[in-house]
Amino acid sequence: MKLKNNTVYDCSVIDVSKIHNNAGNITVIENGHNIPFNVNRIYYLYDVPSGEARGGHAHYELEQFIVAASGSFDVILDDGLNRKRVSLNRPNLALHVVPGLWRELDNFSSGSICMVLASHAYDENDYIRDYSKFLKYRN
Repeated sequence: MKLKNNTVYDCSVIDVSKIHNNAGNITVIENGHNIPFNVNRIYYLYDVPSGEARGGHAHYELEQFIVAASGSFDVILDDGLNRKRVSLNRPNLALHVVPGLWRELDNFSSGSICMVLASHAYDENDYIRDYSKFLKYRN
């Protein structure tokens, strides 16, 4: 598959399930079970000031599961032709972001935590940080 041909419609929100009992809820994400890639890095964003945005880049190869572990925020996906805004506000829902798309995160609620499960370890060479370069890559 040519990664730069992915579109915003190749991304989807996946219910990774919730197990509930009187002691609370648990959601489990396991390599080879309910995630379409092996997780090699986990990071989270928190204390994002009101009105601030994060992201603003694309990846050549990296796949992500983005989860609102607490609170809510929006993910804006862009394939160079189409834009799609996805609101995340439940910790048992994960947005699967495929490679080759520009992504931004905004509209963070107070106290929100954005957890990201990534398919690759950090590699600066996998990033496209300039939108005009992203558009050239897409075309």
